[in-house]
Amino acid sequence: MTRRVALLVSLAAAVTLATPPAITQAGESGTAAQDGPLTPMGAERAGNKDGTIPAWSGKWLGAPPGIEVKANGRYPDPYADEKPLFVITAENMATYSNRLTDGEIALFKRYPATFQMAVYPSHRDFRYDESVYKDIATYAPDTQMTSDGNGLSNAPPQVPYPKPQTGLQLLWNLRMSSSIGTESATYDQAVVYPNGDTAWGRVKYDIYSPREVGKYDVKNALNNKGFFREFVELPLNERGTGNVGYEILDHSGSDTRRTWTYNPGTRRVRQAPEFGFDQPQGPGGFRTVDDDRLFNGSGSRYDWKIVGKAERYVPYDNYRLMDPSIKYDDLLGKGHPNPKYMRYELHRVWVLEATLKPGSRHQYAKRVLYLDEDTWIPVAADNYDARGQLWRTNQQATVYAFDAKRFYTTDAFYHDLTSGAYMADRLTNRNSAPLLNNSPQFDEAYFSPDSIRSAGN
Repeated sequence: MTRRVALLVSLAAAVTLATPPAITQAGESGTAAQDGPLTPMGAERAGNKDGTIPAWSGKWLGAPPGIEVKANGRYPDPYADEKPLFVITAENMATYSNRLTDGEIALFKRYPATFQMAVYPSHRDFRYDESVYKDIATYAPDTQMTSDGNGLSNAPPQVPYPKPQTGLQLLWNLRMSSSIGTESATYDQAVVYPNGDTAWGRVKYDIYSPREVGKYDVKNALNNKGFFREFVELPLNERGTGNVGYEILDHSGSDTRRTWTYNPGTRRVRQAPEFGFDQPQGPGGFRTVDDDRLFNGSGSRYDWKIVGKAERYVPYDNYRLMDPSIKYDDLLGKGHPNPKYMRYELHRVWVLEATLKPGSRHQYAKRVLYLDEDTWIPVAADNYDARGQLWRTNQQATVYAFDAKRFYTTDAFYHDLTSGAYMADRLTNRNSAPLLNNSPQFDEAYFSPDSIRSAGN
C-alpha cells in the first residue's frame, strides 16, 4: 500500500470515528453536546482506543501545583522528570510511519544518521479560563462568514467553529487559535545552511488583540481588528526597518491586512499593499510572510478542505526549548535542531489541505496543515511546489503559558528539503522572556503609521 493510500485510509477511518454530525447552519456550535463527548473547545474528550492518547482532563488552570513561575518569566517544565517512551529513528521509522506526517518521514530520509524523534507520554492537562468557554458558547452559534470566506461577524474571540464542517471553518479556527491578548517579545531568527554557516535575524515584535483583552463585546468595532508592530534589529543592513498595521476580522475581500512600512534610509512611512502571502521574510527571505506560525493572514488564494482527523506524533509541551541555559550553538545543528531538545507527543490533529486556486499566485501550490484538536494551533505543515513535490516541512513548538492561561506558540522550524537549509524562528533563549497578556497598555495609536515613524526616528 502506498503512503498516500495508507494516509487516506487512516484518515477515512478517523473521520468515521471522530467527525461530529453535520450541523444545520455555518455557525452552530453544538455547545450542549460539548458537555458530553466534546470539550468546550470542540475536541474529543475521550482518549484513543489503545490509551496512548489520554482523555482530556483540563485539571490545571494556570501553574500546576508545586510549579512556580520564576522571576525571569520562564515557565518551568511540569513534565521535566519524564523519560521518552521510545525514540524514532530512520532504522525503525517504518514501525511508526502510520503516525508520522509526510514531512517527518522526509526528514528521516534526508538525514538518516542524525534526525530522531523522542516520543514522550501525551498530556491533555491544561484548560483555558472560563471566560473563553463562555464566549464560545455565547457567540459561536451566531457566527456568520462572508460569502467570499474572508471575513466573520458575530464571532467569539476564539474558535468560531467548535464543530467545523468545511475547510474555511477549520481555517478560521486556526487563524483565531492564539488567544493571546498582548504579546511583547524580541525573537531571534537563524538560517542554518548545510555547511553549518548561520545567517542571523532579530525582530522586536508587539501584537495587540483587543477582543482578547477585558470583557468581550461583539458590538465594539475595535474587536474586529488585530494589531501588529515589528522592528528589525538584525541583520544590520535592515536594522530599523519597521512594519505596523492590523488585520481586519469583519471584512469582505482578500486584502484583509493594512500595513505601513518604515524605511530608515529615507525615514519615510509608506503603505505596503498586500503585505502577506508569499512575500519573503526572515534572514535571506527564507520563509514567506504567511508562513509565520505556520500559517497566518488571508487564505483567499487557496481552496481549503478538511482531509480528516488523524493521530500524529507532533511537537508538544516544548518547555525545554525556551531554557535560557541552552546555547544556540548547541541547539542549532546541521540539517535540523538538536533532537535532544525536542519533545514529541501523540495527539489527534485535524488535517487541513489548501490547493492553490486557478489564476492565483503563490510559491506553494499545496499546503497541508496539522492542527492540534485541543487548541486549533497548527503544529506541523507540509508545503508543496508547483510540480507536486514536498518542498518545505515545518514544525511549531507549543507550551501552556501559566501566567496567560493560554497555549502559546514558541520556536518554529522551517526545513527546505531541497537545499538542506532550515530556519529557526521565534527563539528567545538569549533574550528576555516574552510578555504575554502583561504588556504595557497597548492602544490603537501605538500601532499607527505615525507611531512607527516616531519610533524609527
